[in-house]
Parts: sequence; C-alpha cells; structure tokens
Amino acid sequence: MEPFVTLTAVVAPLDRANVDTDAIIPKQFLKTIRRTGLGVSLFYDWRYKDAPSDGRTDGLVPDPSFVLNNPRYHGARILLARENFGCGSSREHAPWALLDYGFRAIVAPSFADIFYNNCFKNGILPVVLDPRQVETLFSEVAATPGYRLTIDLPEQKVRTPSGESFSFSVDPVRKIHLLEGLDEIGLSLKKESEIASYEQRRAAVAPWTRPGTPPPA
Repeated sequence: MEPFVTLTAVVAPLDRANVDTDAIIPKQFLKTIRRTGLGVSLFYDWRYKDAPSDGRTDGLVPDPSFVLNNPRYHGARILLARENFGCGSSREHAPWALLDYGFRAIVAPSFADIFYNNCFKNGILPVVLDPRQVETLFSEVAATPGYRLTIDLPEQKVRTPSGESFSFSVDPVRKIHLLEGLDEIGLSLKKESEIASYEQRRAAVAPWTRPGTPPPA
C-alpha cells in the first residue's frame, strides 16, 4: 500500500448527500476480487449516458453533466463530498474503485462507518470536517478552476490555497498505518521473522502440524 503523508491535488466536488456504495460501484462489478481495474466503473450510472446494466465498459458515452467528466476536474485526487458518504452495503469494492480512479483522500462532513473503516484499509484518507468548513470548500472549488487542497496527515491539517487551514481528527493507530503504507497484510509481514521462529518451534514439538506429516499413531 502506498504511504500517505502529504497530498496536494486538484479537488473534485461531488455535491450530493447520502451517496451510497451502489452508486460508487454498482452490484454488477462485485464479481471481481481484484483491487485494480474498477476505476473505469466508478460512479458508473451517473458517469455515463444510458449505462448498460450488464456492466459493459467499452463504447460508453460520458455524461458531460457529471462532475468527473468536467475537464476542470481531470486528474483530481481529492474528492469533496457531502454528509453520510459511502452509506448502504459494506462492499469493499467502493474504496477499491475510488483508489483505482486516482482518489487518495475524501473530505466530507460525515461517512458511513463501514465505508470509513474500509478506506483506511485500502490507503484512502477519509477526512471529516465541520459542515461549515465543507461548505466553504465547495464555494471555493466552484469559484476557482484548478482548485487544489493540501492534506497534511502528520499535522492533521487541510490547507486551502489562501493559507487557511482546518484541523481534522484521525485514530493514532490508523494514522501510523497510512503514514507507513501498511494494510493488514503489511502489518502481519512486519512480524514475519517472529512468525517463522514460532513455526520452527512448533514443528519441533509437534511435527504432525506440518503439511504432509501424518499424526502420531
């Protein structure tokens, strides 16, 4: 997982409340267990005109009214959203699709709990700000083409182009995991030598626990 320290990037404003995970990545894309390749299907039903229900991704016509199809937001890596972002089902494919598209951070007044947790597990930083601060950001993004924010995880600050900053909270353990780029597998691998040592000791006292070794008669 790529570490998250400081990110300065274009902001894409998704001015809709209660965006659920089926809108983020519809059900027809949930068959895959790969974390890559879902970016093209992000916000599928909103992003494309007459999006087919079979999930086809070739020959699609972008809907120019949808924010991600607006050239001024191309290359955005920060998504600005409204309250209760990521509600609905618990599908982990939602952060997979956001990450594969290019988003590393989402700023909103609130998130659905499971989606919020899944973001950290997949290298996305969900930032909760006061609704008035979020409203300020929406106004500034609308007024300024190419608007960029800086999100500083070590300092837990969101900085605007004018120099104004907003503080946010983050669980200290999750903060360390993002800073070091560690998902749950990465955390386990940090203990690789200790795991190997245990396996050797275990094999010495109970060899039948090793694959292919018959139990004692």
